[in-house]
Amino acid sequence: MLEAEELTYKIRGSIYEVYRQLGAGFLEQIYENALTIELRNNGLKVENQQPLNVHYKNKIVGKYITDIIVENQVLIELKAVSRLAPVHEAQLLNYTT
Repeated sequence: MLEAEELTYKIRGSIYEVYRQLGAGFLEQIYENALTIELRNNGLKVENQQPLNVHYKNKIVGKYITDIIVENQVLIELKAVSRLAPVHEAQLLNYTT
């Protein structure tokens, strides 16, 4: 298993390469497909659209579908927006609970 610093370095490099190649203006699905290719080209294990259980008082109340999970360690939530809103940050924070 990769160390966290090495893993996030590879992920960031992959993200920058996708942005360098595609730029802005596409839908999230295009970026997800391209990033999945780039991450795998860098030797990383990638899972797309995996269900993540949502808990309430120790009970599963539903499922959320993730965008990308890398090496079973890092969840990538893609946003094709010009600026992140507080709701986007809240969404990510809820994944860790």
